[in-house]
Amino acid sequence: MPKIGSKLRELRRRRNISVRSLAERSGVSHSAISLIERDQMSPSINTLGAMLDALGTTLTAFFSDLQSVFPYTPFYAAADFVEIGKAEAISYRMLGVNHPNRQMLVLRETYSPGADTGETFSHSAQEAGIVSRGAVEVTVGEQTRTLRVGDGYYFDSRIPHRFRNVFEGESEILSAITPPTY
Repeated sequence: MPKIGSKLRELRRRRNISVRSLAERSGVSHSAISLIERDQMSPSINTLGAMLDALGTTLTAFFSDLQSVFPYTPFYAAADFVEIGKAEAISYRMLGVNHPNRQMLVLRETYSPGADTGETFSHSAQEAGIVSRGAVEVTVGEQTRTLRVGDGYYFDSRIPHRFRNVFEGESEILSAITPPTY
């Protein structure tokens, strides 16, 4: 994880607010703020949110340009993709797990024969994908279509959606979701 203390301290100083004043405004003790700013304590989301509210910003804005301290490479071998699904029915292999400030989720989705995501679901994002193997029935809202190799989709993920493999073998989709809310 990136170190947030120095960025938080700089934000407080730019606003010309003392540690004690920030403590009064946010409800976070001045000693906790001091420890957080020196990266000797990691704040909870609620604590950090209260401090950022008192400084007139949001979690999203605060983290938008914070760089990771971990080294990374822009290239990934197939073995480097991380499984974030249930590999026995639907495998979601994620590209770029250690990329700093990742703002999209790129997946190689593999569906076993008959695999189905179940009831329609929604989340706050946009997503797109291209079927690279097999055939997948995609439902978005009231619309359903069977997509085959080379076919794709792009939709607002707040619309309830569902995926089902209708091919006799495995099907695969290469997809992207932004922001990474899946």
